[in-house]
Amino acid sequence: MRLHRLTVTAFGPFGGTQTVDFDTLSAAGLFLLHGPTGAGKTSVLDAVCYALYGSVPGARQGGGQGLTLRSDHAAPATRTEVSLELTVAGRRLELIRQPPWERPKKRGTGTTVDKAQTWLREYDTTAGTWKDLSRSHQEIGEEITQLLGMSREQFCQVVLLPQGDFARFLRADAEARGKLLGRLFDTRRFADVEKRLAERRRATEAQVRDGDAELLAGAHRMQQAAGDAMELPELTPGEPGLAEAVLGAAAVARSTAREQLTVAECTLAAAESAQAAAGRALDDVRERARLQRRFAEARERAERLEEGAGAYREARALMERARKAEAVAPALDLRESADAEHRRAAAAEARARALLPESFAAAGAAGLAAAARRAAEELGGLDSARRAERRLAELLDERARLERQERADTDLLHEAEAWLDGWEGTRTALQARVDSAQQAAALAEQLAAQREAARQRLTAARLRDRLTEDTSRAADRLRRTREETLRAQQHWLDLKEQRLAGIAAELAATLTEGEPCAVCGATEHPAPARKSAGHVDRAAEDDALAAYQRADEQRAEDERRLGAAREALAAATAQAAGDTPTDRLAQEVDEWEKQYARARQGAAELHSAQEALRQAGHEHERRVAARQDAAVRTAARVGHRERLERERTALEEELAQARGDLDSVADRAAQLERRTALLTDAADAARAAEDTAKRLKDADARLADAAFRAGFDTPQAAAAALLDNASHRELQRRLDAWQHEEAAVRAVLAEADTAAAAGQLPADVASAQRAADEATRRLRDAASARDAAARRCAELDRLAAHATASVRRLAPLREEYDRIARMAGLTAGTSAGNERRMRLESYVLAARLEQVAAAATVRLRRMSSGRYTLVHSDDRTGRGRSGLGLHVVDAWTGRERDTATLSGGETFFASLALALGLADVVTDEAGGVRLDTLFIDEGFGSLDDQTLDEVLDVLDSLRERDRSVGIVSHVADLRRRIHAQLEVVKGRSGSVLRQRAG
Repeated sequence: MRLHRLTVTAFGPFGGTQTVDFDTLSAAGLFLLHGPTGAGKTSVLDAVCYALYGSVPGARQGGGQGLTLRSDHAAPATRTEVSLELTVAGRRLELIRQPPWERPKKRGTGTTVDKAQTWLREYDTTAGTWKDLSRSHQEIGEEITQLLGMSREQFCQVVLLPQGDFARFLRADAEARGKLLGRLFDTRRFADVEKRLAERRRATEAQVRDGDAELLAGAHRMQQAAGDAMELPELTPGEPGLAEAVLGAAAVARSTAREQLTVAECTLAAAESAQAAAGRALDDVRERARLQRRFAEARERAERLEEGAGAYREARALMERARKAEAVAPALDLRESADAEHRRAAAAEARARALLPESFAAAGAAGLAAAARRAAEELGGLDSARRAERRLAELLDERARLERQERADTDLLHEAEAWLDGWEGTRTALQARVDSAQQAAALAEQLAAQREAARQRLTAARLRDRLTEDTSRAADRLRRTREETLRAQQHWLDLKEQRLAGIAAELAATLTEGEPCAVCGATEHPAPARKSAGHVDRAAEDDALAAYQRADEQRAEDERRLGAAREALAAATAQAAGDTPTDRLAQEVDEWEKQYARARQGAAELHSAQEALRQAGHEHERRVAARQDAAVRTAARVGHRERLERERTALEEELAQARGDLDSVADRAAQLERRTALLTDAADAARAAEDTAKRLKDADARLADAAFRAGFDTPQAAAAALLDNASHRELQRRLDAWQHEEAAVRAVLAEADTAAAAGQLPADVASAQRAADEATRRLRDAASARDAAARRCAELDRLAAHATASVRRLAPLREEYDRIARMAGLTAGTSAGNERRMRLESYVLAARLEQVAAAATVRLRRMSSGRYTLVHSDDRTGRGRSGLGLHVVDAWTGRERDTATLSGGETFFASLALALGLADVVTDEAGGVRLDTLFIDEGFGSLDDQTLDEVLDVLDSLRERDRSVGIVSHVADLRRRIHAQLEVVKGRSGSVLRQRAG
């Protein structure tokens, strides 16, 4: 990394714009940054750090997100800005940063805060121009960190080399050194490894504890299942030997449970035999008791049969009379049927005669039939009168229809006359509507052309406004390009002048001993001119000339673009009717649009108006035709009405003769129909009553004969002996039940085993039952004990299998826990195998510190004339961490001592050597990024002249790697020794920078 140019504006103590040309200062290798206290030497370094990382080192950042970086000497309208031009990884970059700015508001009073801004540009050597890369704070920060390979903290320690920090580093303890080295070398990943291993150790330990807890819970369940046959050792989850103890106790419990199961099975077999014998004895006693009860019940039933023998004989006699009466039953049924039929016929005859006039009360069936025939003949003669009556009704309906038609035609005529009276006014209004719509259509065509012209003017005006802005931007761009061209031209002329001033040295470089000089011709060259620092050669002049030519070409191109923009602006202005404002043209377009819309709306009524006029014409024709048709129908109805009136008069005379005293022929016909029906029904009922009386007399004679043959004195006696179906079935059931009971009792009393049981002592079923219940209880208890033992064995087998599986499953996890615990203890420095009790992060930092000490020793030996050497120590100090010790070996005494024993001057050059060594190691750690510019801050005042010379020789040797070193110091002697200087001069209006080349 090489710095080229730094420009600060309103930054820190600098109220205006100050520029530092690091290329000129770096030409001498060493340069001095000096100035009075508080002038702003450190602010120059802060500006470099802020340009790269967007923040300044340490506490100088302050609060307010960068608002404190602004100079108090700056004008209110001047914005704070830092610009840094550098080369890193072969790329020429420019960084521009502007912190947040609290500026006065453009309108009104008060202030407002503008956000921070950042630009990153890269110089394109092919095109000779700067190319924008990004304006994102995050992207630029990531890009710079990736290119430099260092964080802001590392950069401040490696490039800005704060001597006070390294002096404290020499005297610090292991913890403080570890924090600083950890920030510089970013060993967080090793600390993360320690943390990750510790987390994995805790996680696996928790898993092992959970597994042991589950195993121990299973052991407690086995102990609960085994009862008192299992004892567990006093162990907790995670203790060694837990699995073996649990499995051993489980084996003992399972063996004991199997012995208990064998004893329970033997006890169950004995109880089963005893229960079977008690059951057989109980069955024998119950059977004897049953037979005894059966014999006693049979004797009781026999006694009840003897008591009911008389009732049985009476029932048998009643059944015999009922069977005889069954022979008379058909005659009884026939007589009852004939009697019922005769009563129904007599009642029907009485009802039919009651409906007839009194004149037919004594008439027989023949007389009634003759009267019915006469009424039917009279009814047949009324058919002609019925037809006349129906025709009269039709004539009345036709006359009513003609009257309705006449009223409808009258209404139609009145309506048509009223509509036709207003026809002329309607036609005139509709025609006026059509004419108005046609005029609106013509006006819309005219407004469309005017509206289009206004639109074109508005489009041209908007183009004119846009081209005005483009022309303004092009003019601004041309102005900037001209300024850049003038700067490039001035730069080229300055370089050309510098080259001409040093042309003697350039010509001297081509002189050869013995060859004539191209200027004076001499062959001896006793004192050829030498190139001074900052000499400009031909290549630099050519590069400046090329840059000037490119800038001039860009200026010409911008002038051409500005001319083209102005031509387009003139054309657009002409088309837009001059300088008429766009808002005014837009208002005109809106007005034309409104007028056109109104005209289009009026024209849209043309079709509907024409259609309304056409429909009104059709309606006029329809109304005229309807009026004519109504007049024709009215004339035709007059003759039709006269014909209907004549036919009605004739029909009414005919109907008056047919109706008689009734109101209509239909009433007369209904009267005759009712009379005929009544007479016919009465004649039929009289004949039916005569027939049923004859059949009843025959049925009485047959019933008397059947009762005599069956042995009954009268038909009434036979009817009394006859039973209905329900009584017959009940009597037969009683007889059958008595006979069945008698047979059953005789059968029971004849049984041999029943009679033998009756001769024995009464059976004691309760005692036998108690004995059987006791045997059953003992059997149930034995079975429960056997089942409990079997369940205990099965449960213990299941739990033991589960415990064995858990032990096998936990074995890999336990091995992993042991391995991780060993690794975690080793990396954390707590393991017995870690002899120095050194953490992993400390081990890595110790290796880095050893590299730093080796690199620092190379320069320390030169600064101390070979006396001092820095060595790294792994010894542990007190209770702190080991591996970060730093000692100095004194070659004069041959003894190794702590760095805290060095004097002030010795501490300075030791810390300087340490800082330079640390810079080399961090640079290599960052990927070998070349650091061509370094700054060393203060500490030189503590050195004597000889040591100062040796230190400056070491710093001057850095130029062997083409480095430049900037020394920040108050020491006045350094101003004499170092010719290239950057002086910071402070004043009331702010500090300024003065640069002097070597």
